Amino acid sequence: MVEVRMRSGWLLHKVMLVGAVLVSVIIAAPAATAEPIYPRPDPDPFYAQPADLARHDPGDVLDSRIMPPLPFFPDTTVTVIKFRSTNSRGAPIAAITTVLTPREHRPDGPLLSYQHIINGLGSQCAVSKVLYTSDPNLFVKESVALNVALRRGWSVALPDHLGPNFAYGAAKLGGQITLDGIRAAQRLPQLAVANSPVAMAGYSGGGMATAWAAALAPSYAPDLRIAGAATGGVPMNMLKMVNSLGWQPHPAFGLAMAAAIGLEREYPDRLPISTQMNRQGLAARDAMANGCTNEIMAVGAGHSAREFAASTSMIDDPGVQDVLRENSLELFDGVPNMPVFEWHSPSDPLIPVDAIVNTDRRYCAAGVRLQMDVNASPEHLSAAVFGVPSALAWVDARLRGEPAPSNC
Repeated sequence: MVEVRMRSGWLLHKVMLVGAVLVSVIIAAPAATAEPIYPRPDPDPFYAQPADLARHDPGDVLDSRIMPPLPFFPDTTVTVIKFRSTNSRGAPIAAITTVLTPREHRPDGPLLSYQHIINGLGSQCAVSKVLYTSDPNLFVKESVALNVALRRGWSVALPDHLGPNFAYGAAKLGGQITLDGIRAAQRLPQLAVANSPVAMAGYSGGGMATAWAAALAPSYAPDLRIAGAATGGVPMNMLKMVNSLGWQPHPAFGLAMAAAIGLEREYPDRLPISTQMNRQGLAARDAMANGCTNEIMAVGAGHSAREFAASTSMIDDPGVQDVLRENSLELFDGVPNMPVFEWHSPSDPLIPVDAIVNTDRRYCAAGVRLQMDVNASPEHLSAAVFGVPSALAWVDARLRGEPAPSNC
């Protein structure tokens, strides 16, 4: 544990140094536009948005292709699917999921939809791209756990749950894409999962997409039969996160700023955050607009909203507050129609733990079969590792049809 803390401190110091250098450069940059900034278009035409999206139903397969084999997922076929989904405003979009089919898979064998952590604003941060990147900072850290699932004969779906505009922070969007990705996998005959038992899992941002998918399933995808959802380290309340961050400098401020950029992409008319940024803020925004975790953290490390704001008038704007509420699971009326496994650190410094507790209580009161696991980790990242074995065992039992436990 001491070694881990020393490494974490060294990494944070390095990130803050890099961030200081980057910000010193971007302060001198020319004034940027106050219009929303979107990710660079993907040069691969497979990822383009078709013109006839409105003619398709959510989950319809628009295109698919087999990808080259991956050495870290041996004896596994990789299929990328483009499918029709829905954005936060109810408009049709095309989204992507990558399905891993192991040699051991049998027709209608289990399907796990795993929502990967994607702290990114650019297309290269998508799971479908990260699987084939040569960047050592973007490798799939969960590959060990996913290989356990594959060797059990499970197919694994990995959705790009931030959507085509990489709307980081748009939690409801992630839930809808996750559900439509499951539909798409089941509608592609060669994957042989049309009648498979299905489960979902994810941690942090991936846990947020998973938890929203579970809560939205009864209303958005009542046709799906999902055996259970394992969610860990979920940011359950965006309003509380904004209030807890406040105006003070923070080592993880880059992630908060990335969420603001992502939400503006999804709600450009309701959350025009760029209009509230000063010259320095717009330059920082442009510097991270296509970045993944390291770039985002470096640009924002040790900075604050006060430094980058030209105006604070939006902080109490009812429209902005509504956007944050709409992406806060603690404040959402719906409850899952499936068993849920939920794990977190009781002292997580990155997310409001009371929002998790309140959501758990509401689910219990509504009769959800909920298994809560508060592990011994003192912080956010190690809690993911500590919780994975129990979460995987819980998912395995649900896929085998065992009755779900509850400690409500």
